[in-house]
Amino acid sequence: MNYLDFEKPLAEIEGKAEELRALARANPGMDVEKEAAALDRKAEQLLKDLYKDLSAWRKCLVARHPDRPHCRDYIEALFTDWTPLAGDRNFADDHAIMGGLARFNDAPVMVIGHEKGHDTKTRIERNFGMARPEGYRKAVRLMDLAHRFRLPVITLIDTPGAYPGKGAEERGQAEAIARATQKCLEIGVPLVSVIIGEGGSGGAVALATANRVAMLEHSIYSVISPEGCASILWKDAEKMREAAEALRLTAQDLHKLGVIDRIIKEPMGGAQRGRKETIEAVGRALELMLKELVGRKPETLVRDRRQKFLDMGAKGLAA
Repeated sequence: MNYLDFEKPLAEIEGKAEELRALARANPGMDVEKEAAALDRKAEQLLKDLYKDLSAWRKCLVARHPDRPHCRDYIEALFTDWTPLAGDRNFADDHAIMGGLARFNDAPVMVIGHEKGHDTKTRIERNFGMARPEGYRKAVRLMDLAHRFRLPVITLIDTPGAYPGKGAEERGQAEAIARATQKCLEIGVPLVSVIIGEGGSGGAVALATANRVAMLEHSIYSVISPEGCASILWKDAEKMREAAEALRLTAQDLHKLGVIDRIIKEPMGGAQRGRKETIEAVGRALELMLKELVGRKPETLVRDRRQKFLDMGAKGLAA
């Protein structure tokens, strides 16, 4: 288990409990279960205290936790007959965005999502979930395919933002993101999105301009990272805690503002402490959101999707 900075007291207690049990395993005559159980209870209470009222910055840390389930984990657990599709038919295949055909509850769908990778090798291969232009162009191609065959589109969002490198900019990063966002608004099929970790900047919006948007309880969704915001406003990245509060990037804030439609509850301690339960909860949310949309006419889906975001802008101006 990887512990976050604010979880260090918890790490000490759980570590002591494990040390006691390790001693008992090495010395069968020792009886330490009573002491270890007391430490377990203390750790459980501390975990509840730590997570009952997380600050916006701590939610950022939890959303970025490397042990959270990633796009690949959701696809493997929730979908059958997964058939990955690769390439933008122009430049290359971007591994930061994975997508393909699958079945969800035995119904055919198109699945597209950001994949960060789970170890050093795959994180480098996936560019830490930061897509280049070819990734967004691949997403556009897959959405076109879904529209042609009347397949609902499910997107799973988990990215710090689109890759800002020189090559990406030379190949039209901004245009690719804009085209992907435009395509989300055009397709005449149900489009549902779940923010499973980080929803960073236009790199997230390009896949999340959907009929229904849900967020995991401790995920974040923002126009810029707290560190980036602090660097611009205060010329000091260390003011990221103040920036996180000001950005209103938590699921709870965004639900109140009408930016997202539902919050998916996470296990106590975050998705990383209950991966199976989290994936199952996302599956239930996807089922409910699709049930609200399947069967609607294409023109209705497009009109409602566009109106959703126009209303969001009007509410923002009023606020």
